[in-house]
Amino acid sequence: MIRLALRDWDFITPLLLGDLVSDRFELKIERLATLPDDFASDPRFDASEISFSRYTTGRARGETGVVGIPNFIMRGFRHRCVVTAADSKLTRFDELHGKRIGIAGWQDSGNTWTRAAMAEGGLGIDDAFWAVSRLAADHPITDRVGRYGCPGVIEALPGQPPLLDLLAAGEIDAVLMPFMPKGFFSKGSRFRALLPDIRAAERDYFGKVGFVPGMHIIGLKPELAAREPWLAQALSDLLDESQRVWLEKRRRYADTTPWLIDELVRSGHDLPESWNESGLAANRTMITAFIEQLRIQQLAETDLTPETLFPAASALEGANR
Repeated sequence: MIRLALRDWDFITPLLLGDLVSDRFELKIERLATLPDDFASDPRFDASEISFSRYTTGRARGETGVVGIPNFIMRGFRHRCVVTAADSKLTRFDELHGKRIGIAGWQDSGNTWTRAAMAEGGLGIDDAFWAVSRLAADHPITDRVGRYGCPGVIEALPGQPPLLDLLAAGEIDAVLMPFMPKGFFSKGSRFRALLPDIRAAERDYFGKVGFVPGMHIIGLKPELAAREPWLAQALSDLLDESQRVWLEKRRRYADTTPWLIDELVRSGHDLPESWNESGLAANRTMITAFIEQLRIQQLAETDLTPETLFPAASALEGANR
């Protein structure tokens, strides 16, 4: 049995319901609100959803406690993740020059991609003050800066006051969000996305780079990967099939919100069918760009390549040529 830790993604429903099973291994999925802090040493799981950034920076430091699979279980555009107050006059990234921006985790994969998008929009890291703290009062107090603090530029706020409260009070100007805050989708929300036309910005971004950024991947314990070398690809394929089955059902049973069909159609028209494809070949450009961002943002000094970051996938790719 393979014990897999995942966030509660809706596209794993076919696996949870037993509509989809593997004929090669038994899979037990445990849905977690918070992923294992250190999967490499966690005895509960054989495989887990893990941070792309933490995996990559760990590899840059020579860590080998996890075998990464280039299956990007969490992937999405990041322009929509910069949130401001509903009454803010800010509508562009470059208007955040000299402003205070809240962020809940400096090293997080999503925030790394968001800062890259903001830099393309004219806002570099040194152009603003980055207030590092927890997003909401029910979030834990923990180290959210790590080794990346820089006085006057990147600082942990004393006591870690909730960033959303600071934003509502006008004490900061924007917050980088992993998920939209409570109440965001309701009429009269205190918050809005900073960019007025997010879809246009993200469509233009895709036209330039050719990928949708990946935040989380699947990790395997090294001893299991060595003992069962076929497992990484088999697990990745099973997760991909679950997403395919789920999407087919969403397209058929699209009555959960009135305009879901419109969204499915627009996404189908604006993105190629391969936008969420797994594997090293399909994601080489995106992986290369992420490694470069780690260098640019001084998160890692590394000569990693996609092949050295995912050696098992690279070996399989070479064997299949």
